[in-house]
Amino acid sequence: MLKTKPENETKIRRLMKKDIILSGVGGQGILSIAAVIGLSAVTRGLFLKQSEVHGMSQRGGDVQSHLRLSDKPVLSDLIPLGKADLIISVEPMESLRYLPWLSASGWLITSSNPYINIPDYPPVDELIAEIRKFKNHIIIDADSVAKESGSVRAGNMVMLGAASPFLEIPFESIKDSVRTFFGRKGEEIVRVNLMALVAGRKLSGR
Repeated sequence: MLKTKPENETKIRRLMKKDIILSGVGGQGILSIAAVIGLSAVTRGLFLKQSEVHGMSQRGGDVQSHLRLSDKPVLSDLIPLGKADLIISVEPMESLRYLPWLSASGWLITSSNPYINIPDYPPVDELIAEIRKFKNHIIIDADSVAKESGSVRAGNMVMLGAASPFLEIPFESIKDSVRTFFGRKGEEIVRVNLMALVAGRKLSGR
């Protein structure tokens, strides 16, 4: 009689791959989001490539970066147009700037709080209406949630928390990375950022 392998031995393991666009304005903590995700990825044994930050990284300038995670080697640090799985943005206008990179099944996760740094900044309600046209979106008042968590500066961790269900990294690993990244700044900063992270996770609805 022909013997077959148990079902769990014949299954082909699915490739873990996440292509992420990070966007916002200088001073909003985009690099901190990237660092926490990167720490979590490395801890999990994943391969990681991040593009250089493009735009004006000083406070008030637009900033974006490509972040690519995989359980196989990553050959390029740039995400092709239409292939990103996720946009994590801390500013609504900046989230729309990178929609051409997002796949049809990808998720757009953005703060609703504008950083008005140009004289002809569009009306916020128009920006939100455009974001809502995209099927897979999450819009969060990150500033209010961060303030309730203890510091309006933790809005970036609110957005990371909201995006965390889509990263395929255990949430406890992300929390550990927040502790590691902010640990040198003291226990109170760690506590506030963890609260913001957890609050964002709850608001994701996942």
